[in-house]
Amino acid sequence: MSTHDHAPDDDHRQGPIVEPKHAHDAGQTAGHGAEHGGPIGGHGHGHGHVHGEGSGESHRHGGRAKGRVLHVLRPHSHEASDKVDSAMEASAQGMRALWISLAGLGATTVLQAVVVVFTGSVALLGDTLHNAADALTAVPLGIAFILGRRPPTRRYTYGYGRAEDLAGVVIVLAIAASATAAGYAAVQRLAHPQPVDHVAAVAGAALVGFVGNELVARYRMRVGRRIGSAALVADGLHARTDGFASLAVLLGAAGVALGAPWADPVVGLLITVAILTVLWQTAREVWRRLMDAVDPALVDRAEAALSSTPGVLGVGDVRLRWIGHRLRAECDVVVDPASTVVRAHQIAVEAEHSLLHALPRLSGALVHPDPQARDGEDHHAVLAGHR
Repeated sequence: MSTHDHAPDDDHRQGPIVEPKHAHDAGQTAGHGAEHGGPIGGHGHGHGHVHGEGSGESHRHGGRAKGRVLHVLRPHSHEASDKVDSAMEASAQGMRALWISLAGLGATTVLQAVVVVFTGSVALLGDTLHNAADALTAVPLGIAFILGRRPPTRRYTYGYGRAEDLAGVVIVLAIAASATAAGYAAVQRLAHPQPVDHVAAVAGAALVGFVGNELVARYRMRVGRRIGSAALVADGLHARTDGFASLAVLLGAAGVALGAPWADPVVGLLITVAILTVLWQTAREVWRRLMDAVDPALVDRAEAALSSTPGVLGVGDVRLRWIGHRLRAECDVVVDPASTVVRAHQIAVEAEHSLLHALPRLSGALVHPDPQARDGEDHHAVLAGHR
């Protein structure tokens, strides 16, 4: 069995092992603590070299001659000072995205508040308060990123990456509250029409609100997808719903200027429907993370990487899960029953190496080698009564 956590917060204290367990030099695999790409895009490696999309095939130990030459010329880093802490770097990127987006939303909110003071627009006041409240969603995400940096403990043996998923739940609730508030305001405006003064100023402030939220949304989602944070992507979608709310104010002001006071609440109802659509998409993504769902294409990629590893005769169960913005794997491979313990261990390590090249954001893998069954023998018969 080969297993080691490539997240540097456990400092690689346990290297790959095989049953019966024995110690393994952590230096052989320490270089894999680097980032193995994001869910979207290429597979950047911290091994001191960068691979293209098909790099997992050509750079596997025991593979093609070209792969061996490249590994010699650009070897894996085994020095602690050379290792890139992918978890810390991803969290740092997430925190930077939160601070920048918080500054952007803060500036937008202040500008809208100034316009509210001299226009008295109730609709713009609601949008301003909404943007201010939504900017505070950075708080649970910031806490999650900080918690995610903590090393695993004997109680939280997988670390604190799940805090990001819990932050995603908070964001879903915030989007639901936004939809509720937008719908309620629209219905109230239909029931009790109110005049809007200084329509041009209101429209200008609403346009600023829309542009500011859209820029923040795109930035958060881009960073979130790069580091594999579903919560940050959800927060980006939340910012986009805020932009829709600002756009509703803009379109409503245009309708009022054209002599249609009912336009503001009607557009508000349409935007509420749009927010509910975003809410469904965001809730579905967060639910999948909480339920350990992964893209089936990742499982296909993992199975292909394992089956192409020299010495692997077959692939059994493959289980993947996201923990925050990091991916973990648990896999079974079939090996020759005549293999020695050392050889089985070597195959497991090479299989794990293949996974590291094939899967994005993989931080830890456990590969269990099973001897190929012959004549109906069951190597796990003793476990049958416990399953």
